[in-house]
Amino acid sequence: MVAPGSESPAGRLLGQARRQAALLSQALAAPEPGEALLARAPKAWMRLLPHVLAVALAAALLPTTVVVLLDTHGVPGGLAALFGVAQTAPLLLAGARPLSAWYVVFGADVLTALVLLLWADDLGGQPWPWQPTTIVGYLLLCLALSLRLPRRTLAAVWLLTAVAAVLLGVLRPSHSVGSNVVLVVLSGSVLLLGGAVRERSEAQRRLVEQETISEAERARRTLLEERARIARELHDVVAHHMSVITVQADSAPYRIEGVPEPVRAEFAAIADTARQSLAEMRRLLGVLRAENAGGDPELVPQPGLDELGALVESTVRAGVAARLTVTGEPADLPQAITLNAYRIVQEALANVVRHAPGAAATVRVTVPGDRSALRVEVVNGPAATAAPPLETQGTGHGLVGMRERTRLVGGTLETGPTPEGGFRVAAVLPLHEPTSGGTA
Repeated sequence: MVAPGSESPAGRLLGQARRQAALLSQALAAPEPGEALLARAPKAWMRLLPHVLAVALAAALLPTTVVVLLDTHGVPGGLAALFGVAQTAPLLLAGARPLSAWYVVFGADVLTALVLLLWADDLGGQPWPWQPTTIVGYLLLCLALSLRLPRRTLAAVWLLTAVAAVLLGVLRPSHSVGSNVVLVVLSGSVLLLGGAVRERSEAQRRLVEQETISEAERARRTLLEERARIARELHDVVAHHMSVITVQADSAPYRIEGVPEPVRAEFAAIADTARQSLAEMRRLLGVLRAENAGGDPELVPQPGLDELGALVESTVRAGVAARLTVTGEPADLPQAITLNAYRIVQEALANVVRHAPGAAATVRVTVPGDRSALRVEVVNGPAATAAPPLETQGTGHGLVGMRERTRLVGGTLETGPTPEGGFRVAAVLPLHEPTSGGTA
């Protein structure tokens, strides 16, 4: 007797069998691939290749299978044709719906093996239960399965193949040893290798997608950081001028004698408006200031064209034969323009130091007679020595910053290698108020 609440060994085995059968059923119920094999290939002939091969394979195996069933095993003509079509025609779906094709082919192969038992006396030395044409078609179908379906489905397919081979071998052991071993071993090998190739391909695809996403995020972060830096610098420029306006408006009634009371009130209103604007700007830029290292604001004056000489001298001390040429009259230019010009030259010379050590560089700053735009050009030659550059892989952050600065003032930027093996950076910063956004 079995104690209450306990389960007999037979019941436990039956329960385990049911659970395994449920897992097997779930694995074989996997959804078909959403697209055909090689559907994302870049060339049309590559996308058509699986379908062409499937048609060629079915066309070659169909008559061969029918002839083998007719001549070798003596299967009636109509039945041989029916089994031949059932074993080979589903191969046409291998590229698009491989699991559906496998259901039909597997069932047809097993049914054909059972029917051949009726002609057991005529088997002679012929392989059974799997004919050579059956093995070839089944292995190619396993290859299509392994390239499209998940691992657990492939394991279920191979398990059913092995179970069918074992059960058929029990029915006719004297004829089944060779073909059963061949099919089980080769199908398992094809499923394993094809699945490994598919998983490796998917891993590489996901890696490429992740790298693309990461690169896009890095570019976006770089752009935001550069915009924040430009915003901080512009804050310093604008704050300086607003502070001057405030001081002048507050002190005007005391510096100018005989100022009427309405004018005093107007000066007071101007000073108050300037102070409110400064307060609003500081509140808006506070979060950007907090991102500075240490959280302290940058209180040093912002550089301009007057500091280019010192910048070029420091670059010379770093090993770059740099030379500065200024053409025209750069005095009294807008501070935002001179600041952006200085930063562009600074980044261009830094790139020369990093990527072309020892190269000669020329910095040209030009203000035409009509004072329509400030032109900045930095050209460097190839590296002076065969020594490797300080950085072999740039991030492109400097070029992003240059483009943002020229776009900010409605200017244009050109960058690219020179025929001599160097690099050229040329920016045009308009001195008038731009009517539309510039390009870079």
